[in-house]
Amino acid sequence: MRICIVTSAKLPPEEGIGNYVFGLSKELKRQGHQITIVTRGTWDRNKKETIDGINIISVRFAPLYPIYMKIHGFFVNTLFRSMEGEFDLVNIHSPLSPYIRTNLPIVATVHTPMLVDSEAIEAETTRTRFARLMAKYVSFPLEQKVFRQAKLIASVSRSVADELRRYNIPSDKTYVVGNAINERLYIPIREKCDSKYVLYVGRLDYRKGLFDLLECGKQLIQKHPDYKIVIAGKGILRKELEEKAVDFKIHDNVVFLGHVSQSELVSLYQNATVFVLPSHYEGLPTVLLEAMSCGLPVVATAVSGNVDVIDSGKNGLLIPPKNPEIMAGSISRLIESRELRECLGTMARKTIEENYTWETVAHKYVKLFQRAVEGPE
Repeated sequence: MRICIVTSAKLPPEEGIGNYVFGLSKELKRQGHQITIVTRGTWDRNKKETIDGINIISVRFAPLYPIYMKIHGFFVNTLFRSMEGEFDLVNIHSPLSPYIRTNLPIVATVHTPMLVDSEAIEAETTRTRFARLMAKYVSFPLEQKVFRQAKLIASVSRSVADELRRYNIPSDKTYVVGNAINERLYIPIREKCDSKYVLYVGRLDYRKGLFDLLECGKQLIQKHPDYKIVIAGKGILRKELEEKAVDFKIHDNVVFLGHVSQSELVSLYQNATVFVLPSHYEGLPTVLLEAMSCGLPVVATAVSGNVDVIDSGKNGLLIPPKNPEIMAGSISRLIESRELRECLGTMARKTIEENYTWETVAHKYVKLFQRAVEGPE
């Protein structure tokens, strides 16, 4: 099958949806399909390149809010008119991908519904108020248009599929395909290094619960002063978080790494004592799957996609969101029990091997693509 994947993610990928699109594309190619990815580029010109055998076209884009999607969409559709005959199907990945004018069947993949995502932002700043307005008057209408046009909708978790009811999408049009990671890259190791640290990986953004993590850190470090909290990722909140760590007098025990390479990330997972995900909202976070694939015991809030993956007490620990005290207690419990860490880590790895590999997810996509192209059996 000749598939055009449309996304707004940065490629080569650094995080999140970029990793998802690229991982899916490589597996579909391995299974014999022809893949072209169309994504955002710079304003200068369209750029064509091949990365790991995947054809990538970066289309002209300028961050002129709030009209940037219309401008970018114009250039994408201009390109698409000249290439439409080269494809059998279009797979659009939300959020913030352009509306494609085409007669080809479209499957839309929903990672995070923008309306729900924006509501999870609780902080009241000029930036967050603008983000909510953008979601309501720009992103939400665009998503609705894309979803109405799509023959079928793929969601990354059951929770996201449930949230799509607010978009008035018929339930028989929505399918859960899941998220995945490369389980051959993210692997456990027998002997960890001597470093003692709790790891967070992800964007430094409002809905990630990072101020809760620092509140938790105050209690955790009092009990385990030889431990550090390592935060890998970049985002708009870094300065505020660094200042808060100073206010809490835990800055010597909190390490901000910024963006790290994939090889560094794998090593961080493999050598951490515990992985923590304190989010207030998630779709189905890739970082959670990566940590579990490395056999790392996880503490995650009981929100959205996290509850699809974790069976609390069996392959990880679920905690209420916005509760730093329980977070600290759960992390301490794991620090103090090697047996529990090893038990949860072993079952976490098994969960990934059985349900969240690219081979498994790509097979679901192929069935969905065939249904969109050929119609129901």
